[in-house]
Amino acid sequence: MDWPEELLEIFDDPLLADVRPKPKAPTPDDRLAQKLLEINKWVAEHGSEPTADGGLKEKLLAASLKALRTKATDSLRQYDEYQLLG
Repeated sequence: MDWPEELLEIFDDPLLADVRPKPKAPTPDDRLAQKLLEINKWVAEHGSEPTADGGLKEKLLAASLKALRTKATDSLRQYDEYQLLG
């Protein structure tokens, strides 16, 4: 397809050099999967699942894991390396 010359000149404008499409926002499922991957990393590093008795980060991960267990879906289970979701 041939573009009109005027349109090509507009796109060649230096002011448009930094214009990029807006990145796609993560979906709620993406955020849940990311949180589960973070918990998997914790388990890999510490050898056990996070508990509410540990430090702040461990408490936050334990709370996230508890919430994830109630929202567990088949799509989320594919990221569950340590069968944490039950």
